[in-house]
Amino acid sequence: MKKALEGLVVLDLSQVYQGPYCTLQLAYHGAKVIKVESPKGDILRERHESKVPHEFLMFNTNKYGVTLDLKSKDGKKAFLKLVEQADILVENFTPGVMKRLELDYDEVLKKRNPRLIYATATAYGLTGPYQNFPGMDLTVQAIGGVMSSTGYPEMPPVKAGPAIADLLGGTHLLAGIGLALYQRERTGEGQKVEVSMHDALYPTLASPLAALYDGDPDNYCERTGNKHSGLRSAPYNVYPSKDGFVAIICATERHWQLLVDILEQQHLLEKEEFKNTISRAAHMDEVDQFVTEWTKNINKWEIVEILTEKGVPAAPVLTIKEVANDRHLIERNMIVEINHPTKGKVKVPGSTIKLSRSIVDNYQPAPFLGQHNEEIFENMIKKEEERI
Repeated sequence: MKKALEGLVVLDLSQVYQGPYCTLQLAYHGAKVIKVESPKGDILRERHESKVPHEFLMFNTNKYGVTLDLKSKDGKKAFLKLVEQADILVENFTPGVMKRLELDYDEVLKKRNPRLIYATATAYGLTGPYQNFPGMDLTVQAIGGVMSSTGYPEMPPVKAGPAIADLLGGTHLLAGIGLALYQRERTGEGQKVEVSMHDALYPTLASPLAALYDGDPDNYCERTGNKHSGLRSAPYNVYPSKDGFVAIICATERHWQLLVDILEQQHLLEKEEFKNTISRAAHMDEVDQFVTEWTKNINKWEIVEILTEKGVPAAPVLTIKEVANDRHLIERNMIVEINHPTKGKVKVPGSTIKLSRSIVDNYQPAPFLGQHNEEIFENMIKKEEERI
């Protein structure tokens, strides 16, 4: 059975996480993704002396790898030959770089290939006051409100641990490419797809923004620790267990009633301060206190088993070591073990998108720098010249 994107050719000029995560998903579902690197390589390669750090392996599986100097006349000429045969081009350069390389979409690439879908991923977008700011995940989290809403009130702002801006940006870029492909089916024309990490982060602030808009702006708590970011739900927290921590949330009245039954504290249902979501949120410290009294003497997985069996949302707080061997992720093919020529067995993420008619069942390790130069340049550029 053919994969969903089989037959599509993608030129991937992107680096680090945002763009490569997007093109990883395209590659998993059958697109021929050609990772075009400068002779120095993706800057991610510099994180390990081997030039193949594990994070590079994780985001560049199933891709072809070529090197081109886009600043040189010959490199630019070869690249434009590839553009003529491509369906999609992905880049995450700072705004203006492609124009300086004389590879601007509107002025050059669109004329070479009107069907080309040109996907550009930036930190802050191609317009607006911040457009020319150099940006990475850390800076976008800072300016985007994530850091000011993460951590505890009495402590300085904290970034989210994972690269959430990069990955959200990459996910939105993937969606944008899908929309452009669908429209091209109807019009025959490509277009520019623009996504910024900053834009992608903004909707995630729904809860703290709602608390700001609906409440008192002069009495607003920006950082709420593990409590609801808008302080609008309780119980909603991470509670100590006998062997670690467990996250528990009661999003509905039914969840609350079930939890009270489990705690054998049915009298709480009659108390005015716990009668609904709003009143419980106003007394969340009291709510957290009696939940903690129950959780602190029980192991985390036992707590989760008790709560989830009754239908109350709960999960153990797992360490990164535990996540790296999580049986659920393994069963869902999110942790995939493959063979690498120099590093031996390595674990890479599988596809987050499960299609019933486009099964991801083939995994090839990320390319070495310029690994497929001969294959790509022989098969694509020379054949195109012969055709012409």
